[in-house]
Amino acid sequence: MQLVHETRPVVPRDRLIRMSEVETLTGLGKTSIYELMKAGKFPRSIRLHARLVAWPETAVLSWIQSRIQEGQQ
Repeated sequence: MQLVHETRPVVPRDRLIRMSEVETLTGLGKTSIYELMKAGKFPRSIRLHARLVAWPETAVLSWIQSRIQEGQQ
């Protein structure tokens, strides 16, 4: 008798990070982050509630890596 295992699609995991962690990771202040977002040069935040936003961690980390690569050229 052969058992059939159900295969589930692999869903990449991400987490949402709040402004304080974004500031810590990037070294930028709140005003600079929002100015960069407005200029289209920083990942957009996701509105979770009327007064609550967060950023996908992978988007922020990718932005950091792109800045590092730009600095090495």
